[in-house]
Amino acid sequence: MRKSFTLSGPVSRRMLMMGAATGVAALAMPRVLRAEAKPTLVTSIRSLSNPYHAVWKTGAEAYAKWAGLEHVTLVSEGNSEKGIADIKAMLAKTGGNMVLNSDPNDTPDARPIVEACAKAGAYVVTQWNKPADLHPKDFNPNYVSHIEFDGIESGKTIAEILFKTIGGKGGIVALGGLISTTAAIERKKGLDAALAANPDIKLLDFQVANWKSTEAFDLMGNLLTRFGDDIKGIWAANDDMGSGALEALRAENL
Repeated sequence: MRKSFTLSGPVSRRMLMMGAATGVAALAMPRVLRAEAKPTLVTSIRSLSNPYHAVWKTGAEAYAKWAGLEHVTLVSEGNSEKGIADIKAMLAKTGGNMVLNSDPNDTPDARPIVEACAKAGAYVVTQWNKPADLHPKDFNPNYVSHIEFDGIESGKTIAEILFKTIGGKGGIVALGGLISTTAAIERKKGLDAALAANPDIKLLDFQVANWKSTEAFDLMGNLLTRFGDDIKGIWAANDDMGSGALEALRAENL
């Protein structure tokens, strides 16, 4: 389930889906787009090696082309300091005349990002990660919206489908995301809920692969060595880690 927090309350489903499809925040701010000096659209994401973020960038570029605006992609590569520093540098370069769509690398990163944008007069939308006590209304009008998803339901549903596929019993291993991010925390809670409801499923081990296919590949190789045929299924908190686990299985002809 997708949840959006805005300055004025719920947004229409059509507007929300348009914004999600393009991956830009500008759709929520027609006043900015009518400004005489066109703003720069900025996308801040973790890594272009992640298929999710790669598609996000493509959508943002498509919208920018349609709107006749410049678009810049900032990539943190999982480094919070770099992510925040790059955003502040772009704020300085544009003089604050920009619209930022940010997936903060870590939950605490959202606050300095929002504060920097508000101070510079820029507009910002955050996705996925923010502290619970940070809200768009606190930085009106610059903090336009926060968009997140029901990670608990997501993690639980993934687990339930996996459990059904392996026949409702047996051992599994799990690969989690960056442990301090909201999405990773919630998806792990969903996995735990599914395990509690399925006592014939045994969690052999839970490892953090930080959303990365390369880390998932290495961890999965170690898990296969440790548990061998006891592993009947693998739960992964995102597609990139799932791909890494799959390649580890293929390397062992499994």
